[in-house]
Amino acid sequence: MENNNEQSQTRLSVLDEAIIFAVNAHSGYMRKGSNIPYILHPLEAAAIVATMTEDEEVIAAAVLHDVVEDTYATIDDIKDKFGDAISRLVAAETENKREGQSKEETWRIRKQETIEHLMYSPSRDVKLLTLGDKLSNIRAIYKDYKAVGNDVWLRFNQKDSNEHAWYYKAVMEVTSDLYMYPAWQEFKSLVTIMFGE
Repeated sequence: MENNNEQSQTRLSVLDEAIIFAVNAHSGYMRKGSNIPYILHPLEAAAIVATMTEDEEVIAAAVLHDVVEDTYATIDDIKDKFGDAISRLVAAETENKREGQSKEETWRIRKQETIEHLMYSPSRDVKLLTLGDKLSNIRAIYKDYKAVGNDVWLRFNQKDSNEHAWYYKAVMEVTSDLYMYPAWQEFKSLVTIMFGE
């Protein structure tokens, strides 16, 4: 029994490794318009995903979902360290940022690509990741909206709240097959509060 405890203390799980990797990758980054460490967002997204699945690789992918999009890490780095399944999930959740082009100008097309990918993806796990990510985001937006009102939109690349309404409602629609989960129900409720029916 003692040997098993010693062994489990020395061998980290894939989730432990993902958390360490993400903490290092996001070190020093803050959430837009705040002094909140960025790492809290992927950790919250992973906690949300963990309410819908016990698959540790899917939860680990949720922790890692922004490292390729927002840090020095590449999909190859994720594949080398975490394998094919997790790297595919992270890749599915990573926007094509179109380096060299304005984030403001490419915002709509990037969001449209996300929605279309979700519409045609047979992967329930990708939808779980997206829901975890977007629920974490809308929670933060709602909290900040209560504090600063419409000024909340000034911190985003897209300043038009109608565009955000379009996007979040579309994500709600394409993830509606997850309706049985409290996470989706909370997402729908916050989207409705923020943007109306």
